[in-house]
Amino acid sequence: MRRTILFTLLLLLSKLATASENVIANFIENPKQVGQTSRMTYLFWDVYDASLFATQGNFSATQPFALKLQYLRSLNGEDIAKRSLEEMQKQGFNDAELGDQWLTIMNNIFPDVKDETVLLGIKTAQDHTLFYHNNELIGEVKDPAFTTWFFNIWLGKKTTEPQMRNELLGLRR
Repeated sequence: MRRTILFTLLLLLSKLATASENVIANFIENPKQVGQTSRMTYLFWDVYDASLFATQGNFSATQPFALKLQYLRSLNGEDIAKRSLEEMQKQGFNDAELGDQWLTIMNNIFPDVKDETVLLGIKTAQDHTLFYHNNELIGEVKDPAFTTWFFNIWLGKKTTEPQMRNELLGLRR
């Protein structure tokens, strides 16, 4: 019985991974993981595993890429949106009015998550950001400035998580 449950769980996770790869392949030619998967831990809680995908595994901020977050715990979507804006502000974003607009947009897009929830953020060739929840499109932001600030949370030189950035980009430090 245990083997059957374990096999079923592994099969389900494999299908979710394949589905994510299919979504990513719709926007990125020959997508490959760039660096390694990196785990976000806050205090002593594991929050999510992050993976970055780009064409042939070669990241360029000017080309399409995808950031996959697989959550390891339950979080409220509004808390995720609020934390996202705070992280943008820590990097130097300081337009309060635009920040309020972006927070409203993120609050409307970001779902509550739980263990095994997958959120994908895709930077398109048009510098738009597409969001997928368990491989279903849940929102789009057509503002290139948002796209830059949002993905810089993980990939920017001023990120608050430089070790995660290095792991995602495959950089040595």
